[in-house]
Amino acid sequence: MFEYIIVGAGLAGSVMAERIANILDEKVLVIERRNHIGGNCYDEIDKTGIIIHKYGPHIFHTNYRDVFKYLSQFTEWREYQHYVLGFIDGKLAPLPFNLNTLHKLLPESLAKPLEKKLLKKYNYGERIPILKLLKEDDRDLKFLANYIYEKVFLNYTIKQWGLKPDEIDGKVTERVPILLSRDNRYFQDKYQGVPQDGYTKMIQNILDHENIKIMLNTSHEEILQIKKDKILFMDKKYNGKVIFTGKIDELFNYRYGRLPYRSLDLKFKKLDQEWYQEAATINYPNDYDFTRITEFKHIHPAETKKTIILKEHPQEHIEGKNEPYYPILTPENQETYKKYKKLAENHRNLVLLGRLAEYRYYNMDEIVKRAFKVFEKEVR
Repeated sequence: MFEYIIVGAGLAGSVMAERIANILDEKVLVIERRNHIGGNCYDEIDKTGIIIHKYGPHIFHTNYRDVFKYLSQFTEWREYQHYVLGFIDGKLAPLPFNLNTLHKLLPESLAKPLEKKLLKKYNYGERIPILKLLKEDDRDLKFLANYIYEKVFLNYTIKQWGLKPDEIDGKVTERVPILLSRDNRYFQDKYQGVPQDGYTKMIQNILDHENIKIMLNTSHEEILQIKKDKILFMDKKYNGKVIFTGKIDELFNYRYGRLPYRSLDLKFKKLDQEWYQEAATINYPNDYDFTRITEFKHIHPAETKKTIILKEHPQEHIEGKNEPYYPILTPENQETYKKYKKLAENHRNLVLLGRLAEYRYYNMDEIVKRAFKVFEKEVR
């Protein structure tokens, strides 16, 4: 009945389902173990009228015009520029660390010559990974690199990942570089915003096609089985395509052990006050056991005298207890992933897509772009 089965109704699976339904005009079954679509992008409107992101804040930003144009078919946008402050040594300063942060945290007698040296060595607007800056030989730049590393990166990374910055893939710390400009925005992409009616509504629209059938509250193990040389659907050999967006180690019954992920303990709080903090997100690199506080009314304005905040407490992912959010990109874990990927390659009708299936970090725009590519190369 279905030539295509997709496991997971997050952004990756939903975009793939839409491509199959619209471009190929084929029927596709989407299986989702949770009781809602949208994956970790899922949001809902609280009784206060504020849209809250149930799995932590998601801000859409991209330089991919095709991705923005594609998603714009399914939503209107609220133009939104995201600002993040860091609570460092009792002061609030812009993040990522930029020239304004430099002058906010250090005395002018230090900040001015350091800025001069930075701009002599690098170009204005350049984005410098912290691990690269730490390799500087110049005494003053070395001092600055160590200062930024200890005040901004070290303890935050330990809280977030359970590892030091130099113990994980450099691509992780590169995501938040030192920015040689006075642009206080967290992102500098050409297109930025949030769906006007929320991500859940946008994904509902993506999946709204007569060729798409959705089964919620259904784990893939209930209807799919991966054998050594074949895939079974409802106990019968399945020759169609399976696009899998879940945990690859779970798909193969943890044959080579469990791939570790970081999870989050998310603590929402409704407050009887109009505002709680001066920016949408404030990071706490060195204080407290949570990493950041987000106030959603900055992201989705609402006519209410109340506000809702979210504190994020990173923790180890435990199967059945919490959600897997972030693959932990160490060389050892990536070697284990390669073993699972080799198993997947034994099945010509199995396609891997997404953060959990490919064991890598994707932004929302990147996963849409990735879905486009996988559709063209492996599905169409």
